[in-house]
Amino acid sequence: MGHTASFYQGDKLIVFGGENERPEHLNDVIVFDIKTATWTSPEIRGKPPRGRARHASVIYEDKLFVIGGVTGESNLILDDICYLDLKTWTWSRTWRFVARFDHAAWVWGGRLWVFGGLGADMERCTDLWWLDLKGTPSLERISSTEQDSPNNTPPTTGRLNSFAPNAANTQIRSANSRRKPTAPGAISSLKFHSGPYVPALRSGTHFHVYSSGLLLDLVTPSETVKPWECNLSTMEMDSLRWQKLASGQEIFPVENRWHYCTIDEAGSTAWLFGSSSGNLDLGGDNRLDAILTIDLEKYGVLGREATEQNRILASERQNTLSNLGAGLASVFDLPPESGCGSDFIITADMDDAESSYGQSEGDERASEFLPEDAARSPPIHVHRIILYARWPHFQRLYAAKMAEYHTNRMHIPEPYRVVRAFLYYLYTDCISGDSEVSPSVLEVAGMLVMANMYDMPKLRLLCVNRLSRELDVDTAAIIWERAGRTDEDWLKRRAASFCLANWGRIVRSEGFRLLSKQSMIDLCEVVDTEARILTGHEAEMRDILAERYDATSPRRPRVAVAAGGLEDDLDIDEEDGMEIS
Repeated sequence: MGHTASFYQGDKLIVFGGENERPEHLNDVIVFDIKTATWTSPEIRGKPPRGRARHASVIYEDKLFVIGGVTGESNLILDDICYLDLKTWTWSRTWRFVARFDHAAWVWGGRLWVFGGLGADMERCTDLWWLDLKGTPSLERISSTEQDSPNNTPPTTGRLNSFAPNAANTQIRSANSRRKPTAPGAISSLKFHSGPYVPALRSGTHFHVYSSGLLLDLVTPSETVKPWECNLSTMEMDSLRWQKLASGQEIFPVENRWHYCTIDEAGSTAWLFGSSSGNLDLGGDNRLDAILTIDLEKYGVLGREATEQNRILASERQNTLSNLGAGLASVFDLPPESGCGSDFIITADMDDAESSYGQSEGDERASEFLPEDAARSPPIHVHRIILYARWPHFQRLYAAKMAEYHTNRMHIPEPYRVVRAFLYYLYTDCISGDSEVSPSVLEVAGMLVMANMYDMPKLRLLCVNRLSRELDVDTAAIIWERAGRTDEDWLKRRAASFCLANWGRIVRSEGFRLLSKQSMIDLCEVVDTEARILTGHEAEMRDILAERYDATSPRRPRVAVAAGGLEDDLDIDEEDGMEIS
């Protein structure tokens, strides 16, 4: 146990390290071929690293990077990093990086990142470390001196106190002898001190997995942490911003205990493996008999294939459009006389007379609630071959030889800005806010309706992803309404929660005023029947109490937003010694 198994080339698992039954900490490499269901032990060259368990490994550019872990020799926490070249099966030398075990590691933006786990002081680590892999020859290739001999070093042995998966061993201490050279490449770190969605790693069982430019933090139930105290949070790698995606009640149907977490190659589904509640009563905490599947796309996670340049740092992006997309964008909406070859015209409903809301600041506004007899927009010049290749509805329309087939014209009864943004997406396959011609949040909300109307799942996923990340006071009400129209329940709940948490600002926003009367009523009815509005003084008192009491303490006060006075909702024991004046 305590080994790592890394997916490689679509059909292999590379297993490294771990502890056997004697116990010995191992440093051998075993390969499992999934297609043939066979195990092999390749001939390894170079000096192998120390045997270890509870380390992290990640494959990047045909190299298996191994970071940290614990070893049985003198109860050491390892602070090293090395890699195995999977083309030549040769170990690199070992460098000093960060002392950590039970942590997560992944590669994004040409950098190797480490988060979570326990450090030398045996505290749960909330700092983020990364190593720049670019432009460092020793991290890119093995030197000739490191390939001189096969590996015939026996596994590192030594007794290590027994431990359960994801549990800390209080006897472990950090290794400081025989200092290794520091890893080449720039090493940086960042510590998260506080924040509304920064995970509290000291409470609960946390699993960390990486997917499509996001670090997922999944807090699972335990004896002291109930499902309603759990959640799924993400950290955006390009902005290092945490946000909460879902509460534990949405994810965990029953109070099972979860021991392992993994994610599929596409980055769109996560699996938890653990023990069912029935076996917990029988003392079967270590028996794996329960599996929970989590559809990450439901929460707007794009997956690796749909992520736009998910390995490129935001600071290094010049344009998120692919070369092909940029080339097609250059001929979008140009008349035939320009020589661009456009051969089809699409019109839409005119935007409101004063609608440029969401494109710039100031007095510009938008209304997407248009009458049926609204005037038609200027023509949008497009190419039939691109529409046919990218738009399933257009394929069906053309195959049936509908009227549009003969007239080379089509009218879409949606606002002009939304239709133009939708057509631009067909040319570029991009709605990112980093693109040169970025659609506004309100345009993306309209595109979500079109994605639902025309059954375009990829566009729907891109829209949900961006709208969930860019909720703000001006757009939350509109996003809530569009999510309701398209049956995006998770996005609707997320937008509703944002609206309730910022109600005073929301009802004064332009987006709220643009809602229909019925939508305004429906949004107001989202509030609980017994809810009431806290005054500024009461809200300030609630925040003070929340900061003063540890969120994990069973004696913390409860502040409820319900009928009655604030004093009735404070559950404070007298012996806590707290006075409220």
